Amino acid sequence: MDVSLFDFELPESQIALRPASPRDSARLMVVDADGGIVHRGMRDLPALLRAGDTLLVNDTKVIPARLHGQRLRDGLSAKIEILLHRRLDKDRYSVLARPARKLLTGDRLVFGDLAAQVAGRGENGEAEIRFALSGARLDAAIAAQGEMPLPPYIAGKRKPDARDVSDYQTTFARQSGSVAAPTAGLHFTPELFAALAAKGVTREAVTLHVGLGTFSPVTARDTARHRMHAERAVLDSSTAARLNAAHAAGGRIACVGTTSLRTLESAARPDGAIEAFDGDTEIFITPGYRFRAVDLLLTNFHLPRSTLFMLVSALMGLEVMKRAYAEAIAQGYRFYSYGDACLLRPKR
Repeated sequence: MDVSLFDFELPESQIALRPASPRDSARLMVVDADGGIVHRGMRDLPALLRAGDTLLVNDTKVIPARLHGQRLRDGLSAKIEILLHRRLDKDRYSVLARPARKLLTGDRLVFGDLAAQVAGRGENGEAEIRFALSGARLDAAIAAQGEMPLPPYIAGKRKPDARDVSDYQTTFARQSGSVAAPTAGLHFTPELFAALAAKGVTREAVTLHVGLGTFSPVTARDTARHRMHAERAVLDSSTAARLNAAHAAGGRIACVGTTSLRTLESAARPDGAIEAFDGDTEIFITPGYRFRAVDLLLTNFHLPRSTLFMLVSALMGLEVMKRAYAEAIAQGYRFYSYGDACLLRPKR
């Protein structure tokens, strides 16, 4: 499909630079497959779900993946910034570097007390680096030297600060490895989870470590020519069994965020049965995709021309989502990572 079909105009004033406070005070737009729209709030979510439904969250944890330091070569130094986007081994990462064009294999990198060496170069600013530390010691050093990797549309307007350390992390984050938060999960509080449990809504977790794809725009003119970067995803066998049982009992699976949905769909068979999954996923969902296991999707409002807007358009229909986004803009909803949410209810 022509990527321009997924374009729309968004006023910059509606790009959220801080999250709602408290988290569950965010607005919630409910969108049905027939185009019906209802304006609610996140605290209304228990009333919009049924006993027996299951919330599927992504328990990945964002690491302070942006490092600022020096590139050393032949006795000379220059400033360098890297974004850790995929762990390759106990001491190796694939990174995005800036400036990338002057980076050479063998260059030494220093980030405060943390040293590394460039082990190889890739395309589009990518490189592989090997740190002098490994394992838990490397994790601790990254935590001490790094900063939260806010998306470019926020970082371009203000610097990350101490508030982002907690704001840009879900309350249920457990598994370290992401360079971006699964942002639909940012709206949840212990109080909201308690209200959902009282309604009879259960919660299950998968893990997808969000990587480079979050920061990579779609530059191809046709969706068929866009390549998704692989991301590590895990859905274990016991979780798969409980999700299958919920479906068998008539319950619905409500994915919290596109990362949970992509993990679920990567683990589902064509007949809808869910299996264990542990590996890389490059699933790219565009209109025409046949969904296998998801029933509902809670997600934020996404960038124009992004793979995420393509995904919600595949789930609900492009025209339905264009009308919904036009309504969101008219009603002053806040967009992107720190913005408001929508609950999408497709036909099954």
